Amino acid sequence: MSAVRSVGVSSSAISKCPKNHHSVPGIVPLSTVARPISHSAFSGISLRIPPPKVIPRGGNSYNSRAIMMMVKPAIQFIQGTDEQTVPDVRLTKSRDGTNGVAIFSFDQPSVFDSSSELGDITGFFMIDEEGVLQSVDVSAKFVNGKPSRIEAKYVMRSPREWDRFMRFMERYSQANGLQFVKK
Repeated sequence: MSAVRSVGVSSSAISKCPKNHHSVPGIVPLSTVARPISHSAFSGISLRIPPPKVIPRGGNSYNSRAIMMMVKPAIQFIQGTDEQTVPDVRLTKSRDGTNGVAIFSFDQPSVFDSSSELGDITGFFMIDEEGVLQSVDVSAKFVNGKPSRIEAKYVMRSPREWDRFMRFMERYSQANGLQFVKK
């Protein structure tokens, strides 16, 4: 909420004031601050009114702070429905560290149980407090005509994307009891 403050000053009030007298706090004759203009039709005293000071109220101060929402890390194939099966994850990274690939394998994922009610698989979504990482590289494996496994591939094309993915995996592994095993 902003407030506008106006100060009404009549020309008779200005002419009756002594030249160096400042009767209104915060109002300063411009002649004491700036050089006067020599060819002006204005014959009064120029005033400079400083902007009002903003005083923060109770809990309504407008500080710019980042807000972190605590969200349980989750993987979804259908947006809004968390996958309950914990995947096997394989990571590869280039020698120079500029790109990498993560392959997620889900044996008997729970999305097969609920996909008939909720709709089709629309992608691979990794959700945490920083946001959403997503991929559309998802494939299903069938055994005897029935779905048995889903593989999803997430490609990281920069060190920044790799770091972001690793932060997600750290949160997801802590929430789901995964361990990193280097082969």
